[in-house]
Amino acid sequence: MKITDIRLERLSGQLSSDLPLFEGRVLRPIDVYPEHRAEGSEVMSAGRFSPSIETKDSGKWQITGTFVFVDTDDGITGLAGPGHAGEANFIKTQLRHLLIGEDPLATERVWDKMYRHLIHGRKGEPMFAVSLVDCALWDIRGKASSMPLYRMLGGPTRKSIPAYASALGFPIGPDQAAEQAKRFVSDGYTATKWFVRDGPMDGEIGKDRNVELIAAIREAVGPDVEIMVDAWNSWDVRYTLDMAKRLEEYRPRWLEEVVKPDDISGYARVRQASPIRISGGEHEYTRWGAREYFEKGAVDVYQADTLWAGGISEMIKIAALASAYEVELIPHGASVPINAAITAAQSPPTSPYIEYLVQWNEMSQFFFKNPIKPVDGMVTVAELPGLGIEIDEDKVDSRESL
Repeated sequence: MKITDIRLERLSGQLSSDLPLFEGRVLRPIDVYPEHRAEGSEVMSAGRFSPSIETKDSGKWQITGTFVFVDTDDGITGLAGPGHAGEANFIKTQLRHLLIGEDPLATERVWDKMYRHLIHGRKGEPMFAVSLVDCALWDIRGKASSMPLYRMLGGPTRKSIPAYASALGFPIGPDQAAEQAKRFVSDGYTATKWFVRDGPMDGEIGKDRNVELIAAIREAVGPDVEIMVDAWNSWDVRYTLDMAKRLEEYRPRWLEEVVKPDDISGYARVRQASPIRISGGEHEYTRWGAREYFEKGAVDVYQADTLWAGGISEMIKIAALASAYEVELIPHGASVPINAAITAAQSPPTSPYIEYLVQWNEMSQFFFKNPIKPVDGMVTVAELPGLGIEIDEDKVDSRESL
């Protein structure tokens, strides 16, 4: 079997939803500058985020996402996405010529060639591009063997995994957050993650707001539901340790991305002194990035994203390292179908949860015929060959070849 073509398409469609999308936003590292601190939730639907929300009209949201299609001379096409225009451009200009004529089942060879070619692109958008292509090749492998991804990866260790409700985009006023957290519990979730908006630049008042938010959520969900707190790379070592002491009584399962991703030594200092477990790795890439986190004892939970960190081929290696270092691996939730399969092929202590971004995954799976959504707080793997994803043409209003 040979790769005959790489096609990149931008799809647009309208999502009908009564859910108010992205009324809140995350704290960002750039918020140290007042003009960016003042920006509202509109920043969540602009720039590099994928899929993107373009307009809202009478309860309908315009959704746009970019997908890669890898064609073969055997008539099998691999599909992966959604991505965005930046990584699509890397595939088109930097990788396509490497891929045509290659054996799509030789995923190790193809990955190694892409990595070596992009020597100046070991992180960020170039690695997003590698990840998309790699996932599409695994889709081909599954379709060629008539096996779902979790079977190819050695699973299942179990077919259903507890999901935690990731509240990205929800309002974080304490009363609003408490009510939403109660709804998550009533939907069957046993864990929920919330994103703070206050950091070192906000002083003592900001710390009080962070505590008020988590205290309200703990009171709303009771003692048996896990709570996670995400600072999205925007705290620092001293601030995190102070917040950890203040939040300890509310028993968060972890504090996530507390310092900049390049400050691995800072992560290690926090982890050593914090009474709360520390997670990170969403903005790190490949097995080599993971190894540095693990060797320095930087995190208790590692959260690389399959569509960013190098694809399925690389996540297999990251999972093996995580197991060896006794670090939990809970992939960031950009792709629920892929993450469910990877998680279902790991030992339950290594990967005890799957992240479900309640608003974001509604959009990221919008174009799929068979989106994977939690039922009673549990995510179940797809039994379809490959990644188990297929475009629902009824949802596509327009498509553009890139």
